[in-house]
Amino acid sequence: MSWSLNSDRPIFVQIIEHMEMDIVSGALPPGSKVASVRELASEAAVNPNTMQRALSEMERKGLMHSERTSGRFVTDDENVISALKIELAASGVDGFVAQMRRLGLEKDEVLNMIREKY
Repeated sequence: MSWSLNSDRPIFVQIIEHMEMDIVSGALPPGSKVASVRELASEAAVNPNTMQRALSEMERKGLMHSERTSGRFVTDDENVISALKIELAASGVDGFVAQMRRLGLEKDEVLNMIREKY
């Protein structure tokens, strides 16, 4: 995993966003074992407490679960992953549409550009 964290927003939030994207993209497949807190913290160059906070939040959201002696795993619930994918896509679309409106582009212009690029 390539971590690109910066100080403009809370680090634990950026970790969650990074791992959510890995889950929906399949980089962290459903049911897969997640590296330990210390390993992930070292990889991301963050404090283990920060990584633990992010992973705990992901568990709270149902994206991961812990097994007492085996570690932490990505959910294997496809409905949870699908809902996350839709939520992330909707957020991206909202931001995109807002930016297009600020640029003064009409709906048809934007749709034509999307068709050309997609």
